Amino acid sequence: MDHIAHGMNRNSKIYIAGHTGMVGSAIHRRLVEKGYTNFVLRSLDELDLTRQQDVEAFFASERPEYVILAAAKVGGILANNTYRGQFIYENLQIQNNIIHQSYVTGVKKLLFLGSSCIYPKDCDQPIKEEYLLTGLLEQTNEPYAIAKIAGIKLCESYYRQYGCNFISVMPTNLYGPNDNYNLETSHVLPALIRKIHLGKCLENGDWAAIRDDLNKRAIEGIDGNSTEEQIENILLKYGISINNSVTRHATPVTPSSVTLWGTGTVYREFMHVDDMAAACVKIMEELDIEELVTRHATRVTSSFPVTLSPCHPVTLSPCHPVTFLNIGTGLDQTIRELALLIKKVIGFNGEIDFDPSKADGTYKKLLDISRLNALGFRPSYSLEQGIEAVYKKYAEPGVPKKHMGQ
Repeated sequence: MDHIAHGMNRNSKIYIAGHTGMVGSAIHRRLVEKGYTNFVLRSLDELDLTRQQDVEAFFASERPEYVILAAAKVGGILANNTYRGQFIYENLQIQNNIIHQSYVTGVKKLLFLGSSCIYPKDCDQPIKEEYLLTGLLEQTNEPYAIAKIAGIKLCESYYRQYGCNFISVMPTNLYGPNDNYNLETSHVLPALIRKIHLGKCLENGDWAAIRDDLNKRAIEGIDGNSTEEQIENILLKYGISINNSVTRHATPVTPSSVTLWGTGTVYREFMHVDDMAAACVKIMEELDIEELVTRHATRVTSSFPVTLSPCHPVTLSPCHPVTFLNIGTGLDQTIRELALLIKKVIGFNGEIDFDPSKADGTYKKLLDISRLNALGFRPSYSLEQGIEAVYKKYAEPGVPKKHMGQ
């Protein structure tokens, strides 16, 4: 038998919660690539993770040895701010049910995936794991962030009380295969790819491509069978428009523009989901919670105390235990720079505008990944390489898989 560090081997029974989503499917792919064969997988239709009795019965029956908790209710700024009750309730239910049943049935190791939005809105950069709970959260995604913080603390508490080998990781903004391109609920990078792609189709008068895109992913019920007027109106609603000073179809190329939310001046870090999956599998294979706590016990350094604002000075304790890891690239750029890079990759010639009346979210949240780097991990994709790969896949004909969440 091919043994791996910390007891996990190629035949270990592994349950991936959320295996159809972008994150879960990437981790599944990575494990398959490395030769793992024994997976327990359930779709949302087969197992509702918000139902305690159903999750209890599933764990009692299947008894997985290792659990990767990648299932979540996810979305961008608009979705987080609109569906606040759903985001906190569903995520708390999913986490509580899976983490508790992992304890009850003696799971050997659990990996819980959080999000970089757990950190305070105004935070020293780059963001160290120690900065958790040292300030106020960004209001637009506060319910989701609170749910994720609860998941971290649940894993930490089960380790401290019961000795459970439960580790949490906090990925930065992710993109890649199986991403969500629904303009009503998507994160920023896939939303920009779709908007700029549609802007390019509009400027080229390529209505066949526009209709194909809408047939794959309808926008508020508008699909490829809708009239040109209906399609133009829904695109306009989402900031994709023809230059009104030019008559449509007057020239082979019709000037168009894409308007994006916010000022474009905020910074974001992005990581290809396959790189994130590689990091997660490395952690599952090489790092247990006890080692993480003892290896990275943190003493106060010259950068402390942390003052997040004049009204909220924060002094961290002399020894702040770390029970989770940041996962990122260590690089960021403004949303404007991101949009221009996507424009270049797609070959869009129109204008990129910004609507400063819309929320920007947190100004900057670059993760400190020194603990991850200490494990010997480095990402393989540059941002441009990742976007090129993602857009090539996005533009392929065919029906995309249904997006099931994280």
